Amino acid sequence: MIARAWFGGVLALVASLSTSTAAQIGGKPAKGNPTPGTTQPEPPNLADRITLTGCVQLAPGRSVAVVDSNTPSDSRFALTNAVRHKTVPPGTGGSAVAEGSANRTYRLEAIESQLSAFVGTKVEISGQVKRRTGRSPGEGHGNAPTLQVEFVQKIAAACP
Repeated sequence: MIARAWFGGVLALVASLSTSTAAQIGGKPAKGNPTPGTTQPEPPNLADRITLTGCVQLAPGRSVAVVDSNTPSDSRFALTNAVRHKTVPPGTGGSAVAEGSANRTYRLEAIESQLSAFVGTKVEISGQVKRRTGRSPGEGHGNAPTLQVEFVQKIAAACP
């Protein structure tokens, strides 16, 4: 009798948990902007995507002011001694912007936590080359192109 009551209680608990979990997961699919009031980025242009190796460094003149660590910025980090990989997936790296970006230095657009662990290391990094904006030569790396970071992997513990 006690075992039957205990078993019935366990079944009731499982039923209530599965109902509340289904309510959290189920329902109508979400549509629209998941963060109202925030503009969503454009989808990536694969023709502008390149892969480089180089050294992640703090950008010269980097501000010591507190930054929003969840907002991408191209003024915090730079990739130096960059070498472009020519072996990339089909359809990538063929745009005029990507073809014209044979620089040795790139500004890296990323959130703080994405790159801070890689400062001073040699990395392989992939992303979309962004079109240059009207920056003055005194800003950071001047006319260095910006790479919107999509992937980064350490390949050596220190830069040569």
